Amino acid sequence: MSKKYKIGVDVGGTNVKVALVDKTGSIVYSDTVPTRAEMGYEYTISNMIKAIHDVMKEAKVTISNVDGIGFGFPGQIDCDNGIVRIAPNIPGWINIPIAEIVSKEFGVPVKVDNDVRCAALAELNYGAGKGATNMICITVGTGIGSGLIVNGKLVRGASNAAGEIGHIKLQMNDGPLCGCGDQGCLEAFASGPAIVAMAEEYVRGGKSTKYRELAKNEITPYYVCEAAKQGDVVAKKIFETMGTYIGIGLSSVVNLLNPEKIVIGGGVADAGEFLFAPIRETLKKRSMPIQGAAVQVVHAELGNSAGVIGASLLIEN
Repeated sequence: MSKKYKIGVDVGGTNVKVALVDKTGSIVYSDTVPTRAEMGYEYTISNMIKAIHDVMKEAKVTISNVDGIGFGFPGQIDCDNGIVRIAPNIPGWINIPIAEIVSKEFGVPVKVDNDVRCAALAELNYGAGKGATNMICITVGTGIGSGLIVNGKLVRGASNAAGEIGHIKLQMNDGPLCGCGDQGCLEAFASGPAIVAMAEEYVRGGKSTKYRELAKNEITPYYVCEAAKQGDVVAKKIFETMGTYIGIGLSSVVNLLNPEKIVIGGGVADAGEFLFAPIRETLKKRSMPIQGAAVQVVHAELGNSAGVIGASLLIEN
């Protein structure tokens, strides 16, 4: 018989969020601790284990009431064996058998997956993707990650590496260099750093911009977004361009997978309709008619809670 709770752990480069989640997907109690990657992975793991114990203690729950513990990590994960292959934003995490270590400590099943796949599971079950059977969940931030749901199931692929939408190619030769080492990837055209690069280019070109005033020192996607909200023409144009690129990348995925929903989250998605309108428009123009007509583009609903809720759902997915 299923127990009352699951524990979700969302691991980021700066912080780790731990949450006790009930059967309805509600967070009963949560806590955040610093990742402190510079201290080495053993330190981070012992910190996470302590945080899990603390969350249960605060919520007055014992491990006998917990079905299992799920971890979401940014990076490449061997889900079958519970190993973090590599987490680019968390130095030192190479081939770390996190599931085995944590399972030994708590004596319950432990599952591990990519953080965006966790977010996709959460949005599918409790957020903007509710009711969908075929869904794409993307996060647009420093990079572009995705989780794919096909026929109600999470798609992991032959080596647990499916869903790299950010690395769909938009340009054949001499495109912008991507963090993956290749050129012309969607992520290189449309992500947080791409917004900043375009914004700085406009400033160098002598354009008078609101975000330049707002930022004072360093331009960030947040200031470009704020400027767009205040009516700045250049900032609006930047998001229109980004949305067009994302729409072109997504049209390939829509034609391939024929989803009924695309759920978009991440920091850049806070630009709302400045980003979403050009995405929808481009999808309409560039997708094949039948696939294009079936898909809805919606904003993610669960925000910063998606990671931990989704990680807790790994126990049954």
